[in-house]
Amino acid sequence: MAEAGRTWWRNLYVQVLIAIALGILVGWRWPAVGASLKPLGDAFISLVKMIITPVIFLTVVTGIAGMRDLGAFGRIAARALGYFLVMSTLALVVGLVVGNLVRPGAGLNVDPATLDQSKVASYVDKAHETSIIGFVLNIIPDTFFSAFTSGEILQVLLVSILFGVALAMLGDRGERLLGTLKVITAIVFRIVHILMCLAPIGAFGAMAFTIGQYGIGTLVNLAGLVATFYLTALLFVVVLLGGVARLAGFSIFALIRYLKDELLLVLGTSSSESAMPLLMEKLEKAGCPKPIVGLVVPTGYSFNLDGTNIYMSLAALFIAQAMNIDLSFGQQMLLMAVAILSSKGAAGVTGSGFIVLAATLSVVPAVPVAGMALILGVDRFMSECRSLTNFIGNAVAAIVVARWEGAVDMGQLRAALAGAGGELTDRESDDLQIDDRSDVPPATGSASPGS
Repeated sequence: MAEAGRTWWRNLYVQVLIAIALGILVGWRWPAVGASLKPLGDAFISLVKMIITPVIFLTVVTGIAGMRDLGAFGRIAARALGYFLVMSTLALVVGLVVGNLVRPGAGLNVDPATLDQSKVASYVDKAHETSIIGFVLNIIPDTFFSAFTSGEILQVLLVSILFGVALAMLGDRGERLLGTLKVITAIVFRIVHILMCLAPIGAFGAMAFTIGQYGIGTLVNLAGLVATFYLTALLFVVVLLGGVARLAGFSIFALIRYLKDELLLVLGTSSSESAMPLLMEKLEKAGCPKPIVGLVVPTGYSFNLDGTNIYMSLAALFIAQAMNIDLSFGQQMLLMAVAILSSKGAAGVTGSGFIVLAATLSVVPAVPVAGMALILGVDRFMSECRSLTNFIGNAVAAIVVARWEGAVDMGQLRAALAGAGGELTDRESDDLQIDDRSDVPPATGSASPGS
């Protein structure tokens, strides 16, 4: 019985869940105290971001260098980007359909002249600073080493890919360095597990700040929009992502149970990046090859933002409906086209969901950007749902792309998902990172996820 109690208390899922509940309680009962706890959440997220760069670099380099067929790398990248484009577009379509059917902003009758545009001016300025060309150029770091200090995921990914390909081309001469990098990878993931001991503190601080700063009462006036967004995201995950998962041979519900610790961490911190290292580790444990995980997951954090896309289409329609602006079918299609591009242009920017929305509305003049002031108060409450949906979407993407490549051990995947995703032991973590099972077999010729 004592052993069971000790195991129960040491479970990250339970610790984070208790921390979130305590954060909500503190923020509600003592708002000033809750608002002052913001540094706890910020510090934890900063610690995780500190380790993300070496995790991506080492995972991608050791994965690519261990591949026998470098031609498979280009095929994986093309399939991943194609999948991202399709799912991102579907997310926008779902948001538009639900927004037109539910009409969460109808009846508010807001006069645009009464809105204070100064509240959203900073987001509009950041939106204007982003562009597709600027985004592409920003992928290239100023120097080789600046990629590791800038915090830009795509810059790290570019350098990692080049380094991994070059190391693979060295053949036997690079084996010693590859072995050393695998050992360093095991050390880095051990650091990840050490940092995760602080996850409950970070989740407590972030949740206490959100409730204390914005107050649960701010949800009342815009409860319709928030509820519609959460239900739409749930619909997207269960129906669309669930359907894709079923075609790929696994259950979306089993995957969610497997990733429950990470999902609670994302919920508590409102940041999907906080759980990226653990996601990559668990996907490898579930049978997805390291090269695919290392490429798909970091890239998806910039290109596969399903939750953000649902939010953009719903929020834009809400603002238009609240101001009694009827958008034609053509205007809504323009809105969707701009959103597809702007969501890539602002990827990786702090507060990207709100910034992308500003960038989209600034190009579609039918909806005034000042209308964003209507949802500024509840944006923080919707950021958790954006992050959770983005996180689940990228987990599904990695498994699906791996299935397309015929590179998933389905027995290992089903066993991992059936095990409900217990935390990795230290021995499992070391074995996972040092194990030389990173080869991706050639595609079997079938592009069906269920093949």
